Amino acid sequence: MKVIFLGTGEAFDENYLNNSSLVLTGKTALLLDCGMSAPYQLWKYNNNQNLLDAIFISHFHADHCFGLPALLTRMWEEKRKKDLTIISSNGRDIKRLIDFGYKNIYSKLGFKIIFQKYRNLNINDLSLSFAKTKHSIGNYAVRVEGQGKSICYSGDGMFSEEAKELYRGCDLLIHEAYLLNKKKEGHACIKDLIRMAEQNNIKCLALTHINRFLRKKGFKVPQGLPAGRQGKTKIIIPKPFDKYNLGTNIK
Repeated sequence: MKVIFLGTGEAFDENYLNNSSLVLTGKTALLLDCGMSAPYQLWKYNNNQNLLDAIFISHFHADHCFGLPALLTRMWEEKRKKDLTIISSNGRDIKRLIDFGYKNIYSKLGFKIIFQKYRNLNINDLSLSFAKTKHSIGNYAVRVEGQGKSICYSGDGMFSEEAKELYRGCDLLIHEAYLLNKKKEGHACIKDLIRMAEQNNIKCLALTHINRFLRKKGFKVPQGLPAGRQGKTKIIIPKPFDKYNLGTNIK
């Protein structure tokens, strides 16, 4: 299993595009969130209209879902026929968004969209489970398991007790990390996030969705922030198109 970090930025960062990642196994391609700039990053990486098997939408903020109209309309224009699964809280809102972006395009797509809500489910060789986080609107994190490895993705929001349990022991946690040590309602504090990762045996923590002003100050991987035991969790700050390979030979 491999992850491609397509975008790692917060909503309004002109240098780091919307937070979105691609999970690949060789059999399955899963897109984690699809904000305004995500389709362009995906097309730069791979412009095959049949690449994706599924899209996970963590919540209905623009930087996490407003790329869907462009992505799906290009699939239609390039004559995709393969079914596509979209996982979200509300399929009806996805349909409205698509038709708002390109009027009446949903009925013309020419391929079936299978809408799934947040519940335990399988997509080919991947198993997915979910937990709600603490954000300004409903947001769900996802755990993706396949090939003996596990990837978790937070969407937005400070971790809840339910989310901590979801993340426990995972090989890679991609988590929004908005501020260093200040607390902002609906977002994660990096200091608390690293401590949580250490306490929950998370092997690697990828800090994304970092506040743009913090990035402009030259923010680097924090050292020595958690209290107690330190060093169990590898901490990375991925850039767009960085890859993280979880022990497979996927090209």
